Amino acid sequence: MSETALHLSPEVREALAARRPVVALESTIIAHGLPRPRNLAVARELEALVRSGGAVPATVAVLDGRPCVGLAKDQLERVAEDDSVRKLGHRDLAPALAAGASGATTVSATAFLAARAGIRVFATGGLGGVHRGWTETQDESADLRLLARTRITVVCAGVKSILDVPATLQRLETLGVGILGYGTDRFPGFYLASSGEPVDWTVGTPEEVAAVMAAQDALGGPETALLVANPVPEELQLDPALHDRVLAEALDDCRDRGITGQAVTPFLLDQLMRRTGGASLEANLAAVRGNVLLAARIAAARPGTAR
Repeated sequence: MSETALHLSPEVREALAARRPVVALESTIIAHGLPRPRNLAVARELEALVRSGGAVPATVAVLDGRPCVGLAKDQLERVAEDDSVRKLGHRDLAPALAAGASGATTVSATAFLAARAGIRVFATGGLGGVHRGWTETQDESADLRLLARTRITVVCAGVKSILDVPATLQRLETLGVGILGYGTDRFPGFYLASSGEPVDWTVGTPEEVAAVMAAQDALGGPETALLVANPVPEELQLDPALHDRVLAEALDDCRDRGITGQAVTPFLLDQLMRRTGGASLEANLAAVRGNVLLAARIAAARPGTAR
């Protein structure tokens, strides 16, 4: 991507030039994941958490056809408050740029733009993955293939628990995307501290993650991502029994109503929030906060990073 197409904020540009730690943040959670005005407050909170961990925040969005890596105060407010801001995955970037559109970036679009800017660490909540009933629908998130060809470290709380977690892990293995369990030997379950699925490698410090990143670079080979699976603390997770009951009921409703394709995920997430009295949203935010702070510490721990 040319320099004229990709706009870095002055702070992000200066930090990258000085080899100071930078953490990319997605903007979909701001524009489409939270109610107003809480969305703007959370956006500011997440950027402050990155700073508290010793890094510079780079919230990513597309504004008037220009991909922005690092947002000014007024730009962050626009993403949070403008109803016309669209939701953009990686495949939507070219049409959005050509049309002069504005949009919040999903995991795939954020990872793509952050990597093009030279940012190595990205924090988010949960990834997309293989959907339930994949054998019939072939429905799989664009996140997976994008991460299979993008050298970026993504700190996440696993994949959304409404998905087929075992199938997603198998798919990630096939695509060659590495996974590190942070302080756990179980893959996190987004709202839950554990999905029950094992991970092969466990690390316990930001320095250990940074060492794996350095080894990735030394080996060369495919430009695949590295996932740092950081579980939400057990005391902040959604009650597992409540989660399982509500999800089963929502899946039944989805089938009864004939909801299919791209409409499934937002329906299930909305039902989880409504039927848990907002508890699922609070667990989501707890996971995001932990991921953002850990990502900042990982970025700061990388060898050669200026303090």
